[in-house]
Amino acid sequence: MRASVVIGIAAAALAIAQAWLLAVVVAGAFLRHESLADLRASILALVAVVAARAALAWATEKAAHRASAGAKSQLRVALVERVARLGPGGTGPTKAGSLAQLATTGVDALDDYFSRYVPQLFLAVIVPLAVIVVIAGADWLSALIIALTVPLIPLFMGLIGSSTSERTARRAAVLDRLAGHFVDVVEGLPTLRVFRRARVQAVAIAKVTAQYRTTTMATLRLAFLSSLALELLATVSVALVAVVIGLRLLSGHLGFQVGLFVLVLAPEAYLPMRRLGEAYHSSADGIAASGAIFDILERPVTSRGARVDIPAPATSALDVRDLEIMYPGRRVPAVSGLSLRVEPGEVVALVGPSGAGKSSTIAAILGLVEPTFGEVAFGGADLRALDPDAWRRTLAWVPQRPHLFAGTLDDNVRLGSPAASDAEVRDALAAARLDHVVARLPRGLETRLGDDGMGLSIGERQRVALARAYLRDAPVLLLDEPTASLDGQTEHEVLSAVLELIEGRTVLLVAHRPALVAIADRVVELRAPTEAP
Repeated sequence: MRASVVIGIAAAALAIAQAWLLAVVVAGAFLRHESLADLRASILALVAVVAARAALAWATEKAAHRASAGAKSQLRVALVERVARLGPGGTGPTKAGSLAQLATTGVDALDDYFSRYVPQLFLAVIVPLAVIVVIAGADWLSALIIALTVPLIPLFMGLIGSSTSERTARRAAVLDRLAGHFVDVVEGLPTLRVFRRARVQAVAIAKVTAQYRTTTMATLRLAFLSSLALELLATVSVALVAVVIGLRLLSGHLGFQVGLFVLVLAPEAYLPMRRLGEAYHSSADGIAASGAIFDILERPVTSRGARVDIPAPATSALDVRDLEIMYPGRRVPAVSGLSLRVEPGEVVALVGPSGAGKSSTIAAILGLVEPTFGEVAFGGADLRALDPDAWRRTLAWVPQRPHLFAGTLDDNVRLGSPAASDAEVRDALAAARLDHVVARLPRGLETRLGDDGMGLSIGERQRVALARAYLRDAPVLLLDEPTASLDGQTEHEVLSAVLELIEGRTVLLVAHRPALVAIADRVVELRAPTEAP
């Protein structure tokens, strides 16, 4: 950006030189009737200045785009890293669709902001002042007129900009809602089709899309009108300078060469302001997106524990003491006053209605959610004092809806332990009752899956998650309803895999179905928290 500003200042200096050389050539040819040989040096200098300005214009664009690409790359990396460090609960009410929109089109919308708007801010201050000072040396009256009319442009820009920012914020809110709604609909499309509600959601998306189109066109209309107003103001200001110069030329109070020099140079005093107005409108989306981006970047990250010597799992119990979890923007806690203890080698089942906080409790044990009150301890050590990576190496987690990445089945299973041998992978597949599924796939373990395990059934995806956990061979196991959404036959197969997986491990099991509850040594019932009075 500094390079863009320096190049812009150099281009402004060349514009002053070009105006002076043009005035010298025209006055010499038509007023003093000098020959071409006499004007050769001035003409060659004029051609060189024009060529240099063209080269600087190219250099400005190149420097601006390099600055923009670098800034966007840094910002996108910082955003993704901060979201990863904040965890699922740390982004507050911002949904996954909104985060994806911010990291892609939101950051890309800052292109014009970094490449044009920011450099132009400096040039809009420096160049007009330099032009006014130069013109004042030649004709103080013209410099006075320019000095009085130039401030009118930023005044009008401010008046128009307040309305532009309001409309842009409204448009960004609609886009945010559209992105979040679209992701939710795509994820829930199979369920919507089962209940024949897909068309209703399609109508809802069309309605939000139409609203986004309307707000976009209103923003563009305002941008065009504001550009017209700024152009008209600059044109009238230059015309005022031209009228005064013309009258003084007729009266003989101003020389032709000086008058031509001032007249050619006067538009350069208004040009940076006009370009600033154009850059503001083209970067308005980026400015609106930057507010949401920096809101996430400035959110505090929970301090990580430093203790890496995790208590021995064979003799350590998992304790949840007076746990309360309150998510931002909600009035009812997800978990309230929960206390439980899982002894080494014990299988404890958490049961309760939906919304009772079972999955939130698992998330707190994983270190993905910071407790609002209370603590989670292992072997007497508060998890907040333990290094999260070291603690998670003692855990295996099977979520209710495991995510499978686009890649081979082998890669997805090895996510539990990337360094595992082929024999260990085969044992994990057999333990998860997945070996016969692999046998019928066209390329076995090398079969490529689509995003989120496309190509496998829900039950098969669940068994891939169990194979991951088996391959991980962790002493503490967290199971979040591993038989949810499964038919009877598939549930029986998954349950057999779960029975083999939990043997000899400390297990906390979230369960609804009686068959899964029956394998627990002890059952803890959770009740849905109520809103505080």
